[in-house]
Amino acid sequence: MNKPIRVLTPTCTLGYGFADDAFERAMSMQPDVIAVDAGSTDPGPHYLGSGEALVSEISIRRELTQMILAGRKAGIPVIVGSAGGAGTRTHVDEVVRIVREIVAEHALSVRLAWIYADIPTSVVADSIDCGEVRDFEAGWELSADEARSSDAIVAQMGHEPIVDALEHGADVIIAGRACDDSVIAAFPIWKGADPGLAIHMGKILECGAFSAEPHGTDVMMGTIDAEGFTLEPGSLRRRASLTSVAAHTLYERENPFLQAGPGHELDLSACDFTQISEREVRVTGSRFIGSDDYWVKLEGARRRGYRTVTVAGVRCPTMIARIDTLLADAKSAALAYFDAPDLDVQFHVYGRDGVMRGLETVRKPASHELGLVIDAVAHEQSLAHAAAHFISGTLLHVSYPGQYNTAGNLAFPHSPSEIDAGPVYEFSAYHLLKAASPTALFPIQHEVLTP
Repeated sequence: MNKPIRVLTPTCTLGYGFADDAFERAMSMQPDVIAVDAGSTDPGPHYLGSGEALVSEISIRRELTQMILAGRKAGIPVIVGSAGGAGTRTHVDEVVRIVREIVAEHALSVRLAWIYADIPTSVVADSIDCGEVRDFEAGWELSADEARSSDAIVAQMGHEPIVDALEHGADVIIAGRACDDSVIAAFPIWKGADPGLAIHMGKILECGAFSAEPHGTDVMMGTIDAEGFTLEPGSLRRRASLTSVAAHTLYERENPFLQAGPGHELDLSACDFTQISEREVRVTGSRFIGSDDYWVKLEGARRRGYRTVTVAGVRCPTMIARIDTLLADAKSAALAYFDAPDLDVQFHVYGRDGVMRGLETVRKPASHELGLVIDAVAHEQSLAHAAAHFISGTLLHVSYPGQYNTAGNLAFPHSPSEIDAGPVYEFSAYHLLKAASPTALFPIQHEVLTP
């Protein structure tokens, strides 16, 4: 590495927003690359299974336009990882389409690269038969039949496919599902940075200004050199502190000292955090440990059925006092009425245990009103709709001891009260797959765009 490398990460997820003045200030610091993560499994399996984008096209287009125009003006690459949210081929193709339209609209010349992360279900099934798939955090061993039943499976790429695209001169890189920190680390590693420092910096930067005070969806800058890296928010209204940076090092981690990733492990036991100015924190001591075999994380989803939800409020004190019994009776009546083995009915009672449900520790809430969500899932949308309506109608008109009113037990904020939510997906794979090489599973496409 001939000189320190500056990485600008505009936000925690592409499309979540960032302050224009913070972005402009960060660009004035002459970054070498703009790199941003765009996805996560946090929103659940729907986006992976359906191919729908996590963030609206309006937001993606707005922020991509800012990034690409700034990148072309400065002559630096723009890198997006986990495009569209789940990073499937569908997501990548949609974001690539948006990039093409931005480039055409602004008459730019761009060398575009995009990287797919989809793994055919047959490849996963064959790998299972060869003993090259193992459990990660799913809690079960993946079977070949389970793999084949998945609607989509992606693998989290490391930095290597992105480095490959940079080697071939890409100005804009749209990557499918990628390990979050690898998206940020790829350019510095390509330029010779220590991979332990680069990946650790990527781990902190990938959430944007959530590693700053006050935290938020905003711009962060990372500067890496031979000995360590320094973090600074783009906005002068924020600061990096020892607490905020160290805390984000521990974010989403079980082990405070070891962090596994594609083909490696980070040893953070010797890390040192230093407040070098009011707004900057320097980090040293991160160590990269390469693994003998290269394993990537699989994320798979399959369709479970179709969902209908009903949202209602309960204000009657006598009904609140008997809510458990009334809900259980209404569910039993629905299951008997429709006689459908796959019908699943769940209740979320907000004001009591709607968030924690069975894990709630406060067992006697004093709420004078409850929010009720009726959640019905079945193999057909019509059956889910019918079940949700049956239950809401039963509860609306139910009679019980101590009741003062004869009907109208529920208050509905919407008409119609039943809302069809469409297909429901569940995770079908959350396992590790052995790869022949860091780039073998991730084909790269190139295109030169000119006015």
